[in-house]
Amino acid sequence: MRVSAGIRPASPTAVGQVVTPTPPHRWAPVNHHRGNSPDRRFRDVRPYPQGMTTEPTLSPGLTTVAEAIGSALGEVRLRLGRELRTLIAGDNPPVRDLTKPIEGDPGLFGPDSVTWRVHSDGSMLIAGVRALLLQTMHPLAMAGVADHSDYKRHPLDRLANTSQFVAATTFGTTEQAEAAFALVTRVHQRVVGTAPDGREYSANDPHLLSWVHHAEVDSFLRTYQRYGATKLSAHEADRYVDEMAVINDNLGGEYAAHSVAELDEWMHAIRPELQAGQQARDAARWLMLAPLPLAARPAYGVIAPAAVGLLPTWMREELKLPLVPALDPLIVQPAARALIRTLTWAIEGAFEADAA
Repeated sequence: MRVSAGIRPASPTAVGQVVTPTPPHRWAPVNHHRGNSPDRRFRDVRPYPQGMTTEPTLSPGLTTVAEAIGSALGEVRLRLGRELRTLIAGDNPPVRDLTKPIEGDPGLFGPDSVTWRVHSDGSMLIAGVRALLLQTMHPLAMAGVADHSDYKRHPLDRLANTSQFVAATTFGTTEQAEAAFALVTRVHQRVVGTAPDGREYSANDPHLLSWVHHAEVDSFLRTYQRYGATKLSAHEADRYVDEMAVINDNLGGEYAAHSVAELDEWMHAIRPELQAGQQARDAARWLMLAPLPLAARPAYGVIAPAAVGLLPTWMREELKLPLVPALDPLIVQPAARALIRTLTWAIEGAFEADAA
């Protein structure tokens, strides 16, 4: 799910990238005298006292205090980043170092793809939870998880495996992506059984594979559009859906959507098959109260409501997930955006320290 732990950040344009700021500036309008054009013009006004052209120098005492604060903050950033990276991806090493020039096989997408842009964004933390909640709505897919997954006892193992799959298929070489596809297919071979309603299921059923694929693409796209670094244009959103179709095809799913319109049509067509049974409600309740390490619970307390806020109203009601509509835009969304920036900053700090 959380790709940030499986990769290294690509460039300062990605959300959470920390770029050392230049001295602060403010902009003031120039008075329009005769001869000036009617357009508003601006001049650069530095916030230093008159006659001073550089930033003021701190006294030795204040410099020592500033250095101590900076050192302490750096230690907190490093510790938090390493804990988050381990929590999300386990002990798996990064698939590729995206801070360096891409050499050799760029994989299924490459650095110029919209997929790299979306999946390297910190909003994937929320997108992964939203995708899991959405996927519970198909009774056959949910039965497979309930009968064959040990997620309640070992939630972090499942999280790390999912993160590694997304990272490998997105940022890895073609060989790494193919190995990830083969592993999922092998694991799915033993995920067969009978759902509570009496229907048989198989995790390698092309229809269920396509359901999981489209649920993820829909979740990743919607979450990025709300919480991502920059919103995708309509053309870029179509490109993303089109690029991601290769994941569905390599796993053996049915025909995949290749545009946002087709994605919406696909999700609308499957609506009659979706309903929240007891297994789905149990899983959703567990996701809201997941027994994560104490250090991760405050952050998850923001991530989970943000994911719920991205679900359709009818789905939240069937899953019995509470959401006060007025609180989502006023409290949840601002808190989630601030959290994503902070967590991304921490994870990147760990990568930078380990690479030094």
